[in-house]
Formats: sequence, structure tokens, C-alpha cells
Amino acid sequence: MSPSKPRRSPKPQERQRDAERTRKLILEAALAEFGAHGYAGARTSAIAARAGVNQQLIYYYFDGKEGLYQAMSEQWQQRQRELAAPGTPLPEQLRRHALEALHNPDGPRLLAWSGLQYSGPEGDPDHAARARMLGEGLDGLRELQRAGRLPAELDPACLLVMLMAAAMAPTTLPHVIEGVCGADPRSAEFIEHFAEQVAVLARHVGLD
Repeated sequence: MSPSKPRRSPKPQERQRDAERTRKLILEAALAEFGAHGYAGARTSAIAARAGVNQQLIYYYFDGKEGLYQAMSEQWQQRQRELAAPGTPLPEQLRRHALEALHNPDGPRLLAWSGLQYSGPEGDPDHAARARMLGEGLDGLRELQRAGRLPAELDPACLLVMLMAAAMAPTTLPHVIEGVCGADPRSAEFIEHFAEQVAVLARHVGLD
């Protein structure tokens, strides 16, 4: 019987690829878990189970639940920047955000959960980053108002909240959609139709 060959130590590049793959698996599992249960209800053990990794790896790579949430939040912020790339008309931005209910459903769910569990800035790990991002959208609406394209009596801050609420309706109001529209709020057909209608509304308000 020939002696077994000694195990080869992984090369640095292989270790790096394994680490990146593990981080990616954990982040994907975290988005699903936080999207399903919110920050307060999510459990690192459940995230580890979803990812198929040892729970200790969450602490190794992300320093626990809060660090993992922050890393996941940074990914979500990058996604938001992609949806609202410079030069993208506001109606198209809103259409894209509404389509997230179809293409990236855990993202809007996570935002909805953060609102349901909101108890003040000190308990909101996303507060500062979200304020910066929303500030950019608010600046755009104020510029439109200064240019005379929005009525003077319309509060741009309130308008931004209304538009966000409209774009998120398939996630936050599926029961209302089913009752009023008689449609499956999670179907691709309805979400695509609804996203177009949100864009139409924005154009009628004067945001094109």
C-alpha cells in the first residue's frame, strides 16, 4: 500500500478566494435573514445556517451581528447608487426602485423593517448613511423647485417621502394592492406595471 501524499497547503491566492467566497455567502444569507426578520429579529445562528458556514466565521469576518449589518448596508447603499446613477431622470430612478421588489426583494424588505423597528437615530445603524443618500435626492427636488418645475407650496422633503413610499408599496402594502388592484402584488407582471405607473406619476408631478 503506497503511503498517502501529504496534504498541500493552500496558496495565498486560494485562501483569499475562499475568504471572499465565504464573505459573499454570509452577506447573501444575512440579506435574506435581515430582510425576513429585521435587525432585531435576525439571528447569527440562522445566518450561519443559511450560508452553510460555522457561526464563528461571522465574528471572524464581520465582528458579529452589528458589523455584518453594516457591511450588508454598504452593499445596499452601493445598489442605491447604481439605481440612481448621475444623470438618471427621477421618474426612471423611481421606476428602478419599484422594480427592486422583483429583482432584489430583500432590499426593500430590509428598509421596511428598519422603519418598523425604528426607535430613534441612536438605535439605527444606517441612520447617518441613509441621511446622506436621501439628502442627495432632496437636493435634486429643491433644485427643481427653484427652477419653477415644482409648485412653491409643495414641500420637497415630504414629496421625497411620498415618492419613496409609492415605490415601496409592493413590499409594504401587498394586502392593499391585492384588495384594490385585484392583482398578485408579487407577480412580475404587476410589479413591472406598477413601476411604470410610479414613473408616470413622477412625470405628471414635473420630475422629468
